[in-house]
Amino acid sequence: MTHIMNSRLPTSLEIIHLHDGLLATSAWSESLDPTRVAPLWRWIAVNHHNNCLLWAEEDLARRTRVKDSEIAGNKRRIDAFNQARNDATERVDELLLLDLGLVDEAEARSHKALVADARDRTRVRLNSETAGSMIDRLSIIALKIAAMRVQTTREDVDDAHREASTSKLERLLQQRGDLGFCFDALLTECQAGRAYFKVYRQFKMYNDPQLNPALVAERGVHAVSSSPA
Repeated sequence: MTHIMNSRLPTSLEIIHLHDGLLATSAWSESLDPTRVAPLWRWIAVNHHNNCLLWAEEDLARRTRVKDSEIAGNKRRIDAFNQARNDATERVDELLLLDLGLVDEAEARSHKALVADARDRTRVRLNSETAGSMIDRLSIIALKIAAMRVQTTREDVDDAHREASTSKLERLLQQRGDLGFCFDALLTECQAGRAYFKVYRQFKMYNDPQLNPALVAERGVHAVSSSPA
């Protein structure tokens, strides 16, 4: 995994370099094993890995000439990749908060919202988005950019298609640059004690058999139907 860096606090350019570099590596997302790199970069790569798998599965789920059972399989894999993607994002946030000195190891391992509200809001602003979620968005934009760039060089379409794709590509690149600027600014403000972000933990209720009402009802129906007469 030569594309993965080892510095503690990442810059947006380093993250973009990682995302683009991995996408340019053949079949990297099918055999990710960045076990020899720094934990923060490992989890950034894991997040990107699951976004790549999620992206491919979303394409397959839109097929119209396959059996319904295949689409159902796509949907279940989408749920699993999405959960893994969110889990990796939270791990990235934990490590960034540790490196920024905003939490300690015990707090990072807890299941509570990370970073308490004992701050002077007149001096230190709370950012509504976490740094990890911004990295997740950078990963998704990298996928969009790679896919749109392919559209700009297709030979089986007309010039209008390629021109429209080129325009969209330019906007995506601008969007990524703007997001990268905001990411760098957030970390800079956090380091200076002028801003912070909180991790609330993601509650993917549809994946939890105790919280998804359809799964709860399904178990209840099954329990009734399987009980002795």
